[in-house]
Amino acid sequence: MSNKLHVKKDDTVLIISGDDRGKTGKVLAVSPKEGKVIVEGLNMVKKHVKPRKAGDNGGIIEAEGAIYASKVEVVCPSCKKATRVGHKILEDGTKQRVCKHCGEVM
Repeated sequence: MSNKLHVKKDDTVLIISGDDRGKTGKVLAVSPKEGKVIVEGLNMVKKHVKPRKAGDNGGIIEAEGAIYASKVEVVCPSCKKATRVGHKILEDGTKQRVCKHCGEVM
């Protein structure tokens, strides 16, 4: 799997497949090596937690699980549509991500 992802931390994304299809959320973490992202409030999984020291509570907690980056699509902040990400090289030589729908810099 490639180590480059079209998604970055703090992007707003739309889930395009799975149980949470159609929901949007903010990316909390990106793992390029695995090709996965963690989206805030989506793909919730139950974790069994053991108390580590005296006074800590154990039990079952809900946490966000990782989801494959291919199953999410970036939402453009200007046109509010789920879109593919394009790249554009500006006059000063810097590379920017652009929306494929409206052409605005993301």
